[in-house]
Amino acid sequence: MDQIIIDLVHKLGLLGIGALMALENVFPPMPSEAIMGAAGLAIHHGTMTFWPVLIVATIGTVAGNYFWFWIGQRLGYERTRPFVDRYGRWLTMEWRDVEKAATFFRKHGHWVVLALRATPFMRTMISLPAGLSHMKLWKFLVFTAIGAAGWNALLIAGTRWLLQRFPDAHDIVSWVLIAILALGAIGYAIRLATWKPRARPEPTE
Repeated sequence: MDQIIIDLVHKLGLLGIGALMALENVFPPMPSEAIMGAAGLAIHHGTMTFWPVLIVATIGTVAGNYFWFWIGQRLGYERTRPFVDRYGRWLTMEWRDVEKAATFFRKHGHWVVLALRATPFMRTMISLPAGLSHMKLWKFLVFTAIGAAGWNALLIAGTRWLLQRFPDAHDIVSWVLIAILALGAIGYAIRLATWKPRARPEPTE
């Protein structure tokens, strides 16, 4: 099974990895853990090298996050809400989620873009309030790139460490990567099938 994944990653190439990492930050059911894990598997077997993969993956991640930053900066609060209300079902978010992320952003400052980008929590969501608050573009790009590089490097290094520490675990790692993709797709499908927007609070006079 690991050879199938390695061949697939090799066919995708660096541009394919970069494109997937960009889409991962726009389209929910495409987890970075599986993409970077597969790249780590290819690096371990010598069909790819660490630095080119990390650089291209990080560029893709920044591009995907910039999409949400641009949405927030371009549309502003008034026009972003109708966008989220209309496409929230497909984006697995509601306006209430955006407001919570915006409150978190305002409370903790611009540094949360860097900090959260290197964690599994709110990694993409925080880009929208960063755009809504008109965070300086250069700062957003730098913070996002640093955090994304750290997260991507951790995923690649973690996969390689497992393969080096447990030489007989190649097929297990491969099946785990497939399971992550499958769970992401199934979870997204269930979310679409059961999604109901929460009622908006009544305006107070």
